[in-house]
Amino acid sequence: MAKKVLIVDDEPNIVISLEFLMKKEGFEVAVAGDGEAALAQVAAFQPDLILLDVMMPKKSGFEVCESLRADPAHAGLKIVILTAKGRETEVAKGLAIGADAYVTKPFSPKALAVQVKQLLEIA
Repeated sequence: MAKKVLIVDDEPNIVISLEFLMKKEGFEVAVAGDGEAALAQVAAFQPDLILLDVMMPKKSGFEVCESLRADPAHAGLKIVILTAKGRETEVAKGLAIGADAYVTKPFSPKALAVQVKQLLEIA
């Protein structure tokens, strides 16, 4: 059974490229365009991993991450923050609130695919 990846970003071009990349790698994919939709999609789609932007409408990626980490039902969910915010303080905050990885844009699609597979323990 294919692992599920939820892409959360408010930039349509990024969503399209990430969706293409993750589907090409064999993942089942769902998309959310803001933080509130992300939380609803987690409940409905039950992803194994989330690619989560930080700067979004309604709830930031940091708020979504904190909310998911506060819920024991999502303890096994892998969270990759994928954002243009690459200052050390932001990276430290993202990891401190429970992200499994922090990737800055622009990113290498190949490297991101490898990282997603590593987090999901897919050879």
